[in-house]
Amino acid sequence: MFARSDTSPFVMAAPTGARKGKDDHPNLPVSIEEIRDETAACAAAGADAVHLHIRDAAGGHSLDVGLYREAMREIDRVVPGFPIQVTTESAGIFDVDAQYVCLQGLRPPAASISVREIARRPGLAPKVYGLCDAEGISVQHILYDQDDFQHLLAWQREGIVRDGQNDVIFVLGRYAPPHAAQPDDLESWKPLLTEVRGNFMVCAFGAGEHAVLCAAAALGADLRIGFENNSQARDGSPAESTAANVAQLKSALDAPALATGGMPQ
Repeated sequence: MFARSDTSPFVMAAPTGARKGKDDHPNLPVSIEEIRDETAACAAAGADAVHLHIRDAAGGHSLDVGLYREAMREIDRVVPGFPIQVTTESAGIFDVDAQYVCLQGLRPPAASISVREIARRPGLAPKVYGLCDAEGISVQHILYDQDDFQHLLAWQREGIVRDGQNDVIFVLGRYAPPHAAQPDDLESWKPLLTEVRGNFMVCAFGAGEHAVLCAAAALGADLRIGFENNSQARDGSPAESTAANVAQLKSALDAPALATGGMPQ
């Protein structure tokens, strides 16, 4: 569902995430109206899709089906047909049963699923991936490290992950313990790229996000950018919004140096 064109990477905006709030950045969208409007701004800035998180009335991370449906309706009303991928992230709050219930009730067009999280209940993994296969839910596997990737490969061999469920996103950097991603972090993934059966995407925590994504694009990756991972602009100053960072990324991707694998100036 999400794949680069012949000339440029597919860019997915991730404006909210599960953990940050207004104290982290006043323009981080939390309400459905804010998320809708920021998604529209990201689309106008050149994003190709949105990675959707929703929040409950207290501002906490939620997998509520009703809230998801409302947010998706609002986005579609303002940006008709704009591709939406929902998250099933647990964020230390939800168990695998709750993640499955969310997918079962919502049946979204696309969802990101953490291999590491689903592996907490390996007996449920066939149900999760079977549901996505039966309902036509496009799956993108979240991979935090190479152990996650090896687990995915094993599930593919065993048939737990179904044919066609091959897209992945490599997460560089992390919240805890804190590690800001750098372009060199891509080196450990390079030998494994030939084993990826579908499209691969990269996202990066920290102020190095822009540099990491440009380096990933030169490797053929699709890209995810947004306040979920980083709220700094390319020059290290506070970014105005995810949409502003999308615009900066698109400009950098168009720079001539990127076509030769270099870094835009």
